[in-house]
Amino acid sequence: MRIKPARIFIGAMMLTAFSAPSFAASWLEASEARLQMLDKITARISSLNISLMTPERFGTLEITVQRCAYRPPEEPPENAAYLIVRDVGHDPAMAPQMVYEGWVFSSSPAISGLEHAVYDATLLTCVR
Repeated sequence: MRIKPARIFIGAMMLTAFSAPSFAASWLEASEARLQMLDKITARISSLNISLMTPERFGTLEITVQRCAYRPPEEPPENAAYLIVRDVGHDPAMAPQMVYEGWVFSSSPAISGLEHAVYDATLLTCVR
């Protein structure tokens, strides 16, 4: 009996269970992420560089990048970042609300994007 490898989808990429170690080894770690931020009310677009584990504010959002990785130049381009986004609001007495926690991909922003009534965030690249 022949065992078929399990197929795993990560964003727009597919890999097999047998190729997982080489997949993990092919990612390069970055020290910061560059995000494109949109304020839907004012239509203001900003580029925001966020260092790893350093909370950064955009409007009422507090964004923390826990990990950012990118593919080497000889492989198909892709950037991935693990984000934690909280809405701290304008009132310091109110507790912050978790808005998003998870992976975002530069090649497929719609797969796992931030859903917020006022703000939108897209991963542009990971910076070394």
